[in-house]
Amino acid sequence: MKLHVKNLHASLGGARILRSLSLDLEGAKFIGLIGPNGVGKTTLVRALADLIPFYGDITFDGEALKNMAPRTRARKLAYLAQGAESHWPLAVERLVALGRLPHLEPFRAPGADDEAAIDRAMQLADVEAFRTRDVLTLSGGERARVLLARALAVEAPLLLADEPVAALDPYHQIGVMNGLVSYARAGRMVIAVLHDLSLAARYCDELVLLNDGKVHAQGTPAEVLTPQALREVYRVEAQVSGTGETMTILPVKRL
Repeated sequence: MKLHVKNLHASLGGARILRSLSLDLEGAKFIGLIGPNGVGKTTLVRALADLIPFYGDITFDGEALKNMAPRTRARKLAYLAQGAESHWPLAVERLVALGRLPHLEPFRAPGADDEAAIDRAMQLADVEAFRTRDVLTLSGGERARVLLARALAVEAPLLLADEPVAALDPYHQIGVMNGLVSYARAGRMVIAVLHDLSLAARYCDELVLLNDGKVHAQGTPAEVLTPQALREVYRVEAQVSGTGETMTILPVKRL
C-alpha cells in the first residue's frame, strides 16, 4: 500500500489551511497524525477521504483519488469522523453492519464473510456486549466505539480515524489503540488523528507532525517527538522519557 500526497492545498471558510503539503506513506502500519489545534490535521484527513475540495494530487496504490468510482473508494477507504454521532434507534449490530454496504450488491443480505467481518470489527472495538442494544441508549463513549466498529467493518485497506479515542476513558483508550494496531497488523494502513502524545508514541509505528498546514516532521515516534520539535511546534517544554511501549511525553511549561 502506498499513499502519495503532492502539493496539497485546501481552504475552509476562505482561510487557507493546507499549504503545499506533500507526504508519502507506505506499508501496513499504524500512523499517528499529530500537531497543535488548527494546523490542518482534520482538514488533511477529510481531503484524503475526498470530502472537501482540494488542489494537488492524492493517489492510493497509484490510482488518483479523484478518479476512483465512489463504490471503489468506499471499499478502499473507511473514514471515522471527529465526534461522529448516531441519530437513529438501531441495534448496535445493525449499525456496525452498515460498514459492509460497499461490499454488497443492491438488495443482497450480508453473507457469511460479511457476518465474520462484523464480528471482527465488534471485537476490535470492544462492543460485543452491546450487540442487541439500541445505540441511542449507550453513553457517548460507548457510541463512539460502535461507530469505530462500523468503520472497521469495511475492512478497507486504508482507515482514516479522526480522534478515535477523544471521548474515551483510559481503559477504553488503550483498548481502541490495541484494536487499531491489530487492524494494521492484518495488512492495512491506519491513519489516526491523535492529541495524546504518549499514546501516539507508544502505539504508532510512524508519526506525521503537522504545523502551519505543512509536514514539520515524519518518522518514528522517537524521531518526531523530540524536545526541540515540541518547543518549535507545540510551544511547550516537555519531558520525553522511555522508548517504545514505555515512551512518555509530559508537557511541563508553556513557552
